[in-house]
Amino acid sequence: MRTSSKILSLALAALMPATVAAADLPPLAQNERVRNEFLAGAVGDEIVDNCPSISARMLVVISKLNDLQRYARSLGYTNEDIRAFRKSPENRAELNRLRDEYLAAHGVVPGDPESYCRLGRQEIANGTLIGSLIRVR
Repeated sequence: MRTSSKILSLALAALMPATVAAADLPPLAQNERVRNEFLAGAVGDEIVDNCPSISARMLVVISKLNDLQRYARSLGYTNEDIRAFRKSPENRAELNRLRDEYLAAHGVVPGDPESYCRLGRQEIANGTLIGSLIRVR
């Protein structure tokens, strides 16, 4: 497994709460913070996978994932809620669609590593969540 692919894997695993709390909540995929943070991870993965001069900041990724896990747990999402979110082909497809839209809207061209590198450097310079997950080697 490539380092960048580990970002999303860690993100998914980090949402598994240790305790189960019963709650009548909307599906986790509808939670804006969770969706946005997973999108940031997915965009970061693509940048790292396609730009040879950018890598993942794994300690930051783990810290952000722990924060997201605490957040999901504070809302009362159960193990089953998290499992359903992680395993849903629909959620994965939607995340990939949003990722691809974001990349295209920011000038990334599939097959052009420099376009990924340019976006990565821009995200880092702008101090975005995506930029906090990656670094120039």
